[in-house]
Amino acid sequence: MQEFLTQAQEFFKDLPGFLDAFIRNHGVWVYALLFAIIFVETGLVIMPFLPGDSLLFTVGALAARGSMDEWGGVWAISGLLVVAGVLGDSVNYHLGKVIGPRVFRGESNVGFIGRALNKQHLDRAHAFFEKYGGKAVILGRFVPIVRTFVPFVAGAGAMTYSKFFAYNVLGAVLWIGVCTGAGYFFGNIEWVKRNFEAVVIGIIVVSVLPIAIEFVIEKRRRKAAALAAGTVSTQKE
Repeated sequence: MQEFLTQAQEFFKDLPGFLDAFIRNHGVWVYALLFAIIFVETGLVIMPFLPGDSLLFTVGALAARGSMDEWGGVWAISGLLVVAGVLGDSVNYHLGKVIGPRVFRGESNVGFIGRALNKQHLDRAHAFFEKYGGKAVILGRFVPIVRTFVPFVAGAGAMTYSKFFAYNVLGAVLWIGVCTGAGYFFGNIEWVKRNFEAVVIGIIVVSVLPIAIEFVIEKRRRKAAALAAGTVSTQKE
């Protein structure tokens, strides 16, 4: 267990170094590792904290260095990760379809996954889905945490699977293509290589920024509504 926690800490702290070492030690198994991470982040609604955007950027940068040329390079890994993202969202959708309605009704017999859900994150994803509709499946791919919960909300909201699947595939292609492509074309610029950790942190911050902005706006909206309600109540009295 201690070894696992140590490896997890190294993984989050230095993605390029960790993946480089993994490739040297395990070769093509890096494909299985990356597939599993993307699948778990998108498919298991209780694990929204995995570093999807920064991981994809790092994968693109490593592919540009030739680290994965032996197994097909950037095209092979990108295709595999698109499949992982599509399958993950599909699993998440069906979880939402099965237990989602009971979760939103607040029922207690929803099993481990239902009890482990972060209700605040779930409500935020629900609001995101209500605002953007089917496009939320695509847009949500680019927003950490939201991308893990939106497929669940789509399943719970009885969105037809054929419609969801179309958005799912398009969203996965765009997400993997943009993030991996950015790493491939910009990850090996000398300044980026020297400041790779700062760049990765910047990607995480930019990714989370929409959630922070939405949170501030919603907080101000609720405060304004509360003040307005208080003013109306005072006037009636």
